[in-house]
Amino acid sequence: MDGIIFDVDGTLWDSTDTIAESWNTAIRENSSLDLVVDRQILSGLFGKTMEDLYRALFPQLSDEERTRLGTLCFEYENKLLLEKPGTLYPGVAETLQALSKNYDLYIVSNCQCGYIEILLETCHLKPYVKDTLCYGQTQTSKGKTIRTLMERNHMDTAVYVGDTKGDADACKEADIPFIFASYGFGDVPDAKQTIDSFLELLDFDFS
Repeated sequence: MDGIIFDVDGTLWDSTDTIAESWNTAIRENSSLDLVVDRQILSGLFGKTMEDLYRALFPQLSDEERTRLGTLCFEYENKLLLEKPGTLYPGVAETLQALSKNYDLYIVSNCQCGYIEILLETCHLKPYVKDTLCYGQTQTSKGKTIRTLMERNHMDTAVYVGDTKGDADACKEADIPFIFASYGFGDVPDAKQTIDSFLELLDFDFS
């Protein structure tokens, strides 16, 4: 195997509270919408592309207004995350450190530009991750983004660790195995491989 690729939200960390705070501030300061975003709403949106998020949260707005407000939400989010980063799931840092000694590690997410970099910086994970790619850079489906990252790193085989049905579907599109992180935000009842804790990857058979 050439590498292990990870999702972010629901797999490596939980930044829901900070995201809710930043988005509510952005909505309040830049629109007249009577909308409060909370953990329950966000947990159902993680894994979607930025455009899908805009449509789900702001259906009453025009495409132009959705994009304007959505872009501001992500700008507020990135800024606040530097002050109030998400919380890593138990064992993430030490597991990534240990895995990086034997495997090349990567991250692919449907997030905006800068988000993965904030995770790596604030949680001190940068030394363990070889490369990253996100929807904000590629503007393509997650499956295609995974393939793009694999191609530029000359990877023939890889496995993806994620927590949603969207992650599982992306792996089918990318034609790579999927490991379901059951402790995250999603539900993939037909997953062939499952972990209930990130620490389980230390003893996982990746062959």
